[in-house]
Amino acid sequence: MALIELRDIRKTYHLGEIPVHALRGVSLDIDKGEFVAVMGASGSGKSTLMNILGCLDTPSRGEYRLGGQDVARLSGDDLARIRNRRIGFVFQGFNLLARTTAAENVELPMLYGGVPPRERHRRAREALHLVGLKGREHHHPHQLSGGQQQRVAIARSLVNGAPLLLADEPTGNLDSTTSEEIMGLFRKFNDIEGITVILVTHEPEMARYAKRIITVRDGLIVGDEPVGKGRAI
Repeated sequence: MALIELRDIRKTYHLGEIPVHALRGVSLDIDKGEFVAVMGASGSGKSTLMNILGCLDTPSRGEYRLGGQDVARLSGDDLARIRNRRIGFVFQGFNLLARTTAAENVELPMLYGGVPPRERHRRAREALHLVGLKGREHHHPHQLSGGQQQRVAIARSLVNGAPLLLADEPTGNLDSTTSEEIMGLFRKFNDIEGITVILVTHEPEMARYAKRIITVRDGLIVGDEPVGKGRAI
């Protein structure tokens, strides 16, 4: 069974009386343990697709199954629980709280999930160590480089043990060397931990770290190709 199953997904927004067809009938399967890059120009529909995959938005029509569960018509509360427990998010802008430490930022998903304090502290510390930030647990975001802040965001995305990680332009604010380091982390967690990674990017060099590239244009999938074992790390 595929981890993700999309069938004829359509999304229409309305700007006044004008309909905007962001997705026009997307069908797609992604298996557990895949590393997929989604590419497309601005306005292609790739961000809308990512929002639906992440349960941040719902389709106008079609079926979305995540781990066999039909999530396309769930309530807002149910979708929030899925986002907290089953999906990790990494964004271009890091989205860290400025007045809290690295460890406290990583603890946030567990706080919302009701994990006891001692367990939160332990898991946050371990997650930061996994992304190479041992000794930085008590640093605030302004005391960290951009690459280190993104590592905190990656640790936060993984700390609840989510099987699916969605990364939206995660290297957009980083230099080329740091970008390669961050992509190496995604490959590590995909190869070693078996986490399914879906990456939205407009950068071909970053997409080559994936093992499959999906191209979106005008709300449709126009390309779906394997990339061997992905770019070497």
